[in-house]
Amino acid sequence: MNYDHLIVSAEEDHVATITLNRPEQLNTFNTAMAIELTSALEALDADADTCIIIIKGAGKAFCAGIDVKELSGKTTLEYRDWVERMENPLLTISRLKKPVIAQVHGVAAANGAGLVAAADLATAAENARMGLTAINVGLNCVGPVLPVSRSVGRKRSLEMLFSGDLIPAPKALEWGLINRVFPAADLEKETRKWARTLAGKSPIALQIAKKAFYTAEGLEYRKAFDYMNEAFARLCSTEDAKEGVSAFFEKRQPIWKFR
Repeated sequence: MNYDHLIVSAEEDHVATITLNRPEQLNTFNTAMAIELTSALEALDADADTCIIIIKGAGKAFCAGIDVKELSGKTTLEYRDWVERMENPLLTISRLKKPVIAQVHGVAAANGAGLVAAADLATAAENARMGLTAINVGLNCVGPVLPVSRSVGRKRSLEMLFSGDLIPAPKALEWGLINRVFPAADLEKETRKWARTLAGKSPIALQIAKKAFYTAEGLEYRKAFDYMNEAFARLCSTEDAKEGVSAFFEKRQPIWKFR
């Protein structure tokens, strides 16, 4: 599929990359890019050869939020439909089977910060900055703060929501918004290296783990354990589980069934 605002590539190492490609607009979301991003995520999730998806940005920034040029002239209901489209990629990530890594450079602001938080994992350049900045223009990041709050907790997410400040990558790492920080020159190489390592794991084990995690997250504690135990039992009956255990005892690399 051809995209106007994305560059999508799937490589032989089972790692696919989606590049937000509106560099002159700092990769801000417009309606077309939001729709394309949802479509690209779903297409790669359905691709049998893809195990890990990386999202990154072209140009100087990862994503500076939503394009305010689309803001004016809407009714309340139209604003609701519009913002739902902008946030749909964030929701979509949690529904995918495949893990998604956000690779952050420059600035990740507002909906861009939400996209970082919504990703299953995130890396960042050591000079990157992230924040819920909409309050600085009289709005608020009440959608993006939801995945942010699941990463950093209530007090810190409210601080980000109320202040609109951009926090540096080392603080974002300390707070739990991202997983790893690299020198800017090494970000691409190190993120890809990590993605390849994860792509070397059992695809079905990764997929069951992701679905189980997001499902159990909203359950009562005891029910969460019941659900996870059921997921583990299903995983134990897969060919990959049998292959992985056999490879362990035979001291060899396992051969997974990519699907």
